[in-house]
Amino acid sequence: MTTKPKAKKFRIRRTSSGGAAAAAARPVEAPGPDSSAKAAGATTQASASEVKSTQATASAGQKDAKPSAATGQAMSGQVSSARETKTSTDIDEIRREGLTGRQLRMARRVAQQHNLPVTSDFEAVRLLRLKGIDPFKRSNMLELVVPQNKARPEGAPDPGAIQLPQTVPAAKTTLPSTELSPAERRNKEIQEIQRDIAKRRRRKLWLLLGRLSFFVMLPTLITGYYFYAVATPMYSAKSEFLVLKADSAGSMSGLLSGTQFATSQDSTAVQSFLQSKEAMLRLDEEVGFKAHFTQDWIDPIQRLDPAASNEQAYKIYSRNVKIGYDPTEGVIRMEVTAADPVVSAEFSDRLISYAQEKVNHLSEQKRSDQVGEAEAALELAETKRRQAQEHLVRLQQKGAVLDPEGVILSLRSQISTFEVQLQEKELELAALMDNTRPNQAKVAGAEADISRLEALIQRLNDRMTDAAAGENSLASLSVQIQMAQADLATRDLMLQSALQQVETTRMEANRQVRYLTTAVEPVPSEEPSYPRKFENTILAFLIFSGIYLMCSLTASILREQVSS
Repeated sequence: MTTKPKAKKFRIRRTSSGGAAAAAARPVEAPGPDSSAKAAGATTQASASEVKSTQATASAGQKDAKPSAATGQAMSGQVSSARETKTSTDIDEIRREGLTGRQLRMARRVAQQHNLPVTSDFEAVRLLRLKGIDPFKRSNMLELVVPQNKARPEGAPDPGAIQLPQTVPAAKTTLPSTELSPAERRNKEIQEIQRDIAKRRRRKLWLLLGRLSFFVMLPTLITGYYFYAVATPMYSAKSEFLVLKADSAGSMSGLLSGTQFATSQDSTAVQSFLQSKEAMLRLDEEVGFKAHFTQDWIDPIQRLDPAASNEQAYKIYSRNVKIGYDPTEGVIRMEVTAADPVVSAEFSDRLISYAQEKVNHLSEQKRSDQVGEAEAALELAETKRRQAQEHLVRLQQKGAVLDPEGVILSLRSQISTFEVQLQEKELELAALMDNTRPNQAKVAGAEADISRLEALIQRLNDRMTDAAAGENSLASLSVQIQMAQADLATRDLMLQSALQQVETTRMEANRQVRYLTTAVEPVPSEEPSYPRKFENTILAFLIFSGIYLMCSLTASILREQVSS
């Protein structure tokens, strides 16, 4: 506990001026602890005693000095009753403000800096306020810090400054200092840094909210307003259909018939056709696709310009006709969107009919080519067989013999028979010649028979080997006829194979026929399917947020690279 020291006796140096004497007679108030109620009470008591002592000193000085009336009253403290009452009232009000001892000492030092004749701390506050000076302003305190005169020794009084009597030697003072301790100073600096950080964070937070509002929230609100208030409702008609293959029992391909493996290429081709510009142009020619989307009551974003090109119309077509193929089930799903539910169903029906025609024409060329080639091969085989048969007939007619082999066999049989008879006649002649006296008549008859048989055999041999009447021999004719017969047999086999190929090709062509079966018929919807207001608004918010995030990250990275 620190108590305020009290001086029992003062040595007052009288001067010619009452104010100077009062200032010299005023003791220096010892500094007390900051923001302490006891210090404030002690200061108040000391100030009251100082007022009384100062008034007594001023009365004593008034007897010696002879100043003027106004100057004497101001310097000696003699005032009229009204002014004294007002002054006391001002001081009482200042006391009720609850000023701390530190603030009162600051006010006295500022008053000394401005050479004001003060009698107490509260008087210093009152006089400073009358002169329009704030005693608690930081700039006033900085002005009190003046450089020390190096020529003057330390502790020597400054002749130009007002010196007050010291109750305690400055070198031996044990009173608490008004300066802050290092811990308190560090805590104060930390608090200032924290306040500065919080201020910067609040400023950055407000800037971030502003940027988010401008770059994210405002575009999202505009997008939501379009979807909820401006966008024209669109109606969709959904349908599903399959591309099937003809059944082919008893073959390996029949195991895959009706599955996605058998018709995947055809389904993909149909999907590509329905998404092509050809389908859009045909739909426009027959139903009026462009005319429907150029109506005035459709919103500007979804509306088609009346003078739009086919490419611009195709963009609208691609956006409103969505086709998907499911390879696991082999189902083609189609969704057609239009501003009128009846029109959307009509568009869907027309597109399905176009797809059915396309499916029928997909394998038509292939089937016709296969059947045509098989029929051409059959016709060629028939022609060749006919030619071989005609050649055989000509060979048969050339020798006037229908069966040369039979003729040759007959001649060979005759020659064998005549040769046997010739041998018998020779044996008979030999038997006759063995007699001593043979019968000449029988011998002559036998020899005549032998001669005749030899001539007949010779003619038969010549008939078989030699040409007669400018024609080939029977052997050559027989060989030619055999070759013609073999050629005819070959042509018969080729004709039979061609016939079988034609039948097989026709069956295969029938199996290659594709059929489009509609599983789900398009039905006009009663409620609009598009736009999906809430989902589209949320999607727009996410898109704008992503764009802002990417841009901010890019800017931060570039700024960091530039600064480094």
